[in-house]
Amino acid sequence: MIEETGRRVLKIEAQAILDLVEKVDDGFVRAVELISTCKGKIVLTGIGKSGLIGKKIASTLASTGTPAFFMHPAEGIHGDLGMLSKKDIVIIISNSGETEEITQLMPIFKRMRLKTIILTGTPNSSVASGGDITINTSIKEEACPWGLIPTSSTTAALAMGDALAIAVLEKRGFKEENFAVLHPGGALGKRLLLRVKDIMHREKAIPVVAADTLIKEALLEMTSKRLGMTGVFDKKQTLLGVITDGDLRRALERQEDLMNLHASELMTTEPKRISQDALAAHALRLMEEHAITSLFVYKGKQKGRVVGVIHMHDILKEGIV
Repeated sequence: MIEETGRRVLKIEAQAILDLVEKVDDGFVRAVELISTCKGKIVLTGIGKSGLIGKKIASTLASTGTPAFFMHPAEGIHGDLGMLSKKDIVIIISNSGETEEITQLMPIFKRMRLKTIILTGTPNSSVASGGDITINTSIKEEACPWGLIPTSSTTAALAMGDALAIAVLEKRGFKEENFAVLHPGGALGKRLLLRVKDIMHREKAIPVVAADTLIKEALLEMTSKRLGMTGVFDKKQTLLGVITDGDLRRALERQEDLMNLHASELMTTEPKRISQDALAAHALRLMEEHAITSLFVYKGKQKGRVVGVIHMHDILKEGIV
């Protein structure tokens, strides 16, 4: 019984969103164009559950490069209208389109010459008729047994708000690097901002042996640097290859006198590299793709000077997954 109720609610709300697809029309297009050319801020307003949805849409817009904030309609008619400027655009969320606090604000928005976008489930309502652009978010039914509790209607409004925000994002040419600037904190911020050069091992921390170094000496270098590998370089400090723990294990199965081999005889040539300016998240993807745990880091051209080593543990330690 409980599982059946849960599935029923999810199906009803999912259908409410699917029904919106046919309602993305010229009004939606005009709303996106209006928001994307706004010289001020986008002001969301609504009361009750619609107000909560308005707060989320405002947050989504702000986080994707469109300055936005939420104004409670009751607070608006008691002084908070002072936060609005003539360059702002107001997005009003009202399923019924007859919310008293909103209807009181509509003439004021007109006097202030503010453009208004109405998200409503009742396109022929008084609020909708007083707005500049109406976006239809009507639903067939709420998900509650009595058709009273805002469920499908708030889901539909939220989904339409997301559609607006993403359409505006694309129209403005907002890119991943712009998103990163606005999200510097937490794992998301690190994944978008942290560069290889920020966490790589440098200078004396880089495991280095010459091509003619004996394996027993190379093993000491690997052990002391604790990265499970060492680079093999020529006299001009050009990277020739790499020796890893895995190379040693496989060689032990084949060689009886492993310790007297030279590094050049055991190394794997053409080791994987990455630019110091690449995102650490990109380095992690590259390691996972090639089933390795470290990358040599170069500066400038791809065959440029090796300036560091980055290990998978360095990335994971930063919380990038």
